[in-house]
Amino acid sequence: MKEEDLLKKLVQFMKEEGLLELEIRRWGRHIRIVRGHTKPSPTTPREEEPQELPRTEDNLYTIKAPMVGMFYRAPGPGAEPFVREGDRVRVGQTVCIIEAMKIMNEIESEVDGTIVEVLAENAQPVEYGQELFLVRLD
Repeated sequence: MKEEDLLKKLVQFMKEEGLLELEIRRWGRHIRIVRGHTKPSPTTPREEEPQELPRTEDNLYTIKAPMVGMFYRAPGPGAEPFVREGDRVRVGQTVCIIEAMKIMNEIESEVDGTIVEVLAENAQPVEYGQELFLVRLD
């Protein structure tokens, strides 16, 4: 599939699902599509600024689904899960895959910590913003 055709399909998918932003990192490539403003305003930063992580009383953080798709805990059938309850994770570490439009999207941890609970069922659909993992922050 040509890159232009892929981008058109991704934009169509975003419209159908009501998504304003889509980011895919795969095979050493990074695609980020944002619907809305066509050019940044003078007050809009060009790069994402680091945000303070929301902390709860129990120092827990929830990794949420960044897109709609099928949730997979492992890289393939019969393979070991990327993470299990009790595993330590680091920022950027792959924790699962969400398949959307036949594209396997590796979902990375946004925090350093320990997996407390896996909140989604393997090989089941997930919604945008659905809670996937509960992590105790370091």
